[in-house]
Formats: sequence, structure tokens, C-alpha cells
Amino acid sequence: MKSFASRLVWHAKRLHHRRVAAAVLSTAPIQPRDDGVILFSMVGTAAVLPALVALKSLHAHLGRGRVALLDDGTLTDADRAIFAHHLGDPDITHIDAVDTGAMPTGGAWERLLHLLELRRDHYVVQVDSDTVTLGDVPEVAGAIDAARDFTLRGEANSELVDIAELRARYAGADPRRPGLHVQEAAETALGQVQGMGDRLHRYVRGCAGFAGFSPGGPGRDLAEAFSLEMDCLIGRERWDRWGSEQVTSNVVVANGRDPLLLPYDRYCNHEDRPLPPDVRFAHFIGTCRFHGTAYRDATRASIASLERGGRA
Repeated sequence: MKSFASRLVWHAKRLHHRRVAAAVLSTAPIQPRDDGVILFSMVGTAAVLPALVALKSLHAHLGRGRVALLDDGTLTDADRAIFAHHLGDPDITHIDAVDTGAMPTGGAWERLLHLLELRRDHYVVQVDSDTVTLGDVPEVAGAIDAARDFTLRGEANSELVDIAELRARYAGADPRRPGLHVQEAAETALGQVQGMGDRLHRYVRGCAGFAGFSPGGPGRDLAEAFSLEMDCLIGRERWDRWGSEQVTSNVVVANGRDPLLLPYDRYCNHEDRPLPPDVRFAHFIGTCRFHGTAYRDATRASIASLERGGRA
């Protein structure tokens, strides 16, 4: 548990970051493109400034797409007006409009299910608000051009694996063993899935903070079938925990169209160490977000790049 002093430091760094991020409000609005690409994010009132940095920096370096947002239920009218001005008047869907059916509620499940609806006719790039694009992203552009799914790797050594390999790796292991994180439990259980036929043949430990979903790829039916299998194999109480949506996103991407795992030396999660020298995209995950000054420095650099492209 964090000490009182460490919590104070964390909140002070968060406030300092927000002050730096506020400069994004002086950058020029994006010019949305009706080119079949959607940059999608779930947003709330506490993350308006970081979301603007994430979406505007990605759009600037990718040079494609329009924005669509999922309101986590906390956006105010003022927040919506800011997004309308800066993001090309994006479509904003309220979280309550997403029917989760038999799947878990919360834990970003609404985000995943909504983007799976959007992907029917569009290439959808899911991008978290705690990300920053720092350079051109040719691998992402190439995946879009080739209609390939992609994902940020969860770890530097993450690779696509066959379900048969997982079955052998976890033979005899109990996915209901006490103490397992939901991701560990689900990965242990993957080889035991019986009711999905040939729809489940690969898995990757990816990161749902940045992932691409090509048009017409696996949709809600795959997510729902997998969720029902996990209900049975690891138990609904555990499957309801935070992290189950990311496992499902990993399953969807891995079993999509020729999935691409982004190179970790250019697309990475910030893990309390210096960013790679040629980093193009960084995801500042919660546990390490305000360690050091990397997030603040990346935010400042991305805003400076946006400013060189013009001001509002």
C-alpha cells in the first residue's frame, strides 16, 4: 500500500502533468478524414486533456481517420464542447447505450464491444488516453493499408502462440487456483476451451491500450463465446475482474486477419525506465505513469510538435 507521502508525490506529479497538457488547448483542431479509419477512445471528465494529447498526436503522425468516443458516463457539456472543437465534432456514444449482454459490465468491456460494432465497416484504432505518439508510425499505417489487425505487445517478448502450445504449457494446471490474476487464469484455461471450434487457434499477450481492428474481422460473437467459456473455466467472479476485457481483446486480435505485433523498441509500455531512443508511441500505464518525468516530457514534446503544425 502506498504511503501518505508517496500518494502526495503522485498527485503532485499528476497535477504538474495536467498543467503541461493544458497547452494542447492552444493547438489547432484536427481535420477529420472520411477515409474508413476511426480513432477510438473511451473518455471521461478526468482525462480530457490527456485524451486530447493522445488523439491529436496520433492523428498528426498517422495522417488518417476521424475520431469516435465512448463517454464513460462522466463527461460534462463543457467536456463535449472541447472535444467537438478539437477533434472534428466526433461521434460520442454514452456508455449506457452499449449492451453487454451476458458479458461483464465495466472494466472497459463496453469499450471493446462498441469498437467491435464499429469495425463492421471501418478500420478501428483503439487508443487509450494515457498514450502519446512521438513520431511517424509506418507500421500502423502499413497494417491499415493491408487490412491487418495489430496490437501493442504487453511485454517486449510477447509473441503469437498456438492454442495447442498453451494446452501443453498449462497441462494439469488449475485455472481456478486461488491467487491467480484474471489474465493468468484465462491464459491457463485457454487450452481447455471446447466450444469455439476453429475460431480460437492463437493467442497473444498484447495490450488493449493500443490495438487495430480491420473491417469485417471477428466481432461481438467471438467475444461473447470466449467470455462464456471463461465463465465456465475460471468462474464468473474472477472473470468479472479488471483485465478480462484485455484478454478478450488479445483473443480477438490474435484470431483476426494476419495480426501484427508492433515492434517493442518503437511502440512500448513505459515501465519506469528510459524510453527507447527511437520510440514512436508510448503507453504510460497506471502503475508507472508518473514515475520520473517521462510522461510529462513526452506530453510536452508532442504538444510542441502539434504547435509547429499550427495553433488554434
